[in-house]
Amino acid sequence: MSEASLDRLRQVHSQMKEELHRVIVGQDEVLDQLLIAIVTRGHCLLVGVPGLAKTLMISSLAKTLDLAFSRIQFTPDMMPSDITGTELLHIDPETGARTFRFEEGPLFSNVVLADEINRTPPKTQAALLEAMVERQVTSAGKRHELPNPFFVLATQNPIEQEGTYPLPEAQLDRFMFEVHVGYPSLDEEREILRRTTGGETAVPTSVLGSEELLDIQQAVRSVPVADHIFDYCLALTRGTRTRSAEEPLPFLKEWVTWGAGPRASQFLILGAKAKAALAGRNHVAIEDVQAVAHPVLRHRIVTNFSAAAEGITSDHLIDRLLDEVKADAGVGAGLPGVAS
Repeated sequence: MSEASLDRLRQVHSQMKEELHRVIVGQDEVLDQLLIAIVTRGHCLLVGVPGLAKTLMISSLAKTLDLAFSRIQFTPDMMPSDITGTELLHIDPETGARTFRFEEGPLFSNVVLADEINRTPPKTQAALLEAMVERQVTSAGKRHELPNPFFVLATQNPIEQEGTYPLPEAQLDRFMFEVHVGYPSLDEEREILRRTTGGETAVPTSVLGSEELLDIQQAVRSVPVADHIFDYCLALTRGTRTRSAEEPLPFLKEWVTWGAGPRASQFLILGAKAKAALAGRNHVAIEDVQAVAHPVLRHRIVTNFSAAAEGITSDHLIDRLLDEVKADAGVGAGLPGVAS
């Protein structure tokens, strides 16, 4: 584990937050979750009603990173080749020889803003999500590697569903975090009015380059994790499942159709490692896992009709799950470990 890189992570985190707050008012928790995803090589889906600066947040974050940035505004008529690129016929002006050459699309950037991802058809969504997992695109049978680092930060409007294509659960699972962007407080909204109805608008400056970011990502992954932390993450993830070998928690049987898969446990560990590193600790604690449980699990728990009828959301279920799963879950006992 590189102590120098982790020290630099804490310094960079403070600098990036300072730069982002020149543009963004409040939203500290959202910004923290975005930064955690960046240092753990994760992708984020930001969900919030219009006007909450989701797009501005992501574009401003990209400005604090000395990385290539592209924005894709998704529309219903967009084809996969519009984002991945396509083979174009190239004619040599001297010899007249004709060859096909791959023209890279906007996905070939380090930071990709996928604006209103639910407005494009499933075929184009699938092309994007393939790139997120494989970090490559395929065109005419040839694979083309995407730049490293590579992040997709997508936005989605939860209230406008006409003419949209909601992401299936299997595709949502590719996102490390689903980040909920809420309304600002009264004081924050007053400050927004002051900043946005005046003269000049602040622009954040770059504080981190690609090579340094790659070093920080590697340092975060090297933060040690004790066995009981692995067991606790497994207890949380497996505790969301109603169709498993273990006896599910009673309240989940009533309100959940499907629970989280193994990718949730992986992201709980990675997010907890980043939280521990930012806190200046060289090991992961239970509270680090709990701090990232909501953004990791909320889009991986499929609630049923009964839950919808009673106004029960996945966040409510995660709150109860954190209350009922013991901190020493899985140690010397079957999963899930439930407090008596």
